Amino acid sequence: MSGVFSPTRAKIKERTLRTDKWWLQPLITFGVLFSFVIYATFRAFENANYYKDHLISPFYSPCLSQACVPEATMLGFTPVSAEIFNFALSPALIILIFPLGFRMTCYYYRKSYYRSFWMSPPACAVAEPHKKYTGETRFPLIIQNSHRYFFYAGLLLNVILSYDAIISFKNPEGQWGHMSVGSLVLVVSSTLLWFYSMSCHSCRHTIGGRLKNFSQHPVRYKLWSWVSILNHKHQQFAWYSLAAVAFADIYVRQVATGAWTNFYFF
Repeated sequence: MSGVFSPTRAKIKERTLRTDKWWLQPLITFGVLFSFVIYATFRAFENANYYKDHLISPFYSPCLSQACVPEATMLGFTPVSAEIFNFALSPALIILIFPLGFRMTCYYYRKSYYRSFWMSPPACAVAEPHKKYTGETRFPLIIQNSHRYFFYAGLLLNVILSYDAIISFKNPEGQWGHMSVGSLVLVVSSTLLWFYSMSCHSCRHTIGGRLKNFSQHPVRYKLWSWVSILNHKHQQFAWYSLAAVAFADIYVRQVATGAWTNFYFF
């Protein structure tokens, strides 16, 4: 008989024999992600201060409801009737499910919240409190298999947020060719979101997965090679893009409330 139930193995009752501060990393991760969830929830239900002078918060883009600020809609496109929001729901809730679903099913974020929230396991060589492990074969974790579809939706949102960044190069009067601090904030945010998406495991699989012979697909192989390089930095891009999106929303909100001035370089 072998394995963890082998009678020759030491029976250790302690949760772990590690003497370092193994709990610090999952605690920090929990604090950061939980703080983001609280802030994003507040902003989603605030239903205000998401547009000012061609700057639109990424939390509210695309603004698809007739309840949106008219200038915040994309080319005036509002397919969702305002009556839907008579019970005070925010237009942000129409689209937030897609970037949230993309991040929640992301391979890196799974590791983060499995360790920090679900404690499965909280760290290497640390016992978890669960007696049974079923993986991602049962509800609700079986939903993780939808990651590739949220990835496709995320690509579409990246295109829209890039459009928002381009629109921000207008001045308050609507004239092109003017760059402000807000323009830089939205450009950085949308760029990091592209890096986050392009470094995703699903992106790597979509481009080069299931190919039996790379030599017969030189273009896909070259793209797969580039994405593989980005994939090594997926963890960093995950955090950078999360911080950039949060700051972009904070910046637009502060400008919209008048607390901050959106200075123009030219």
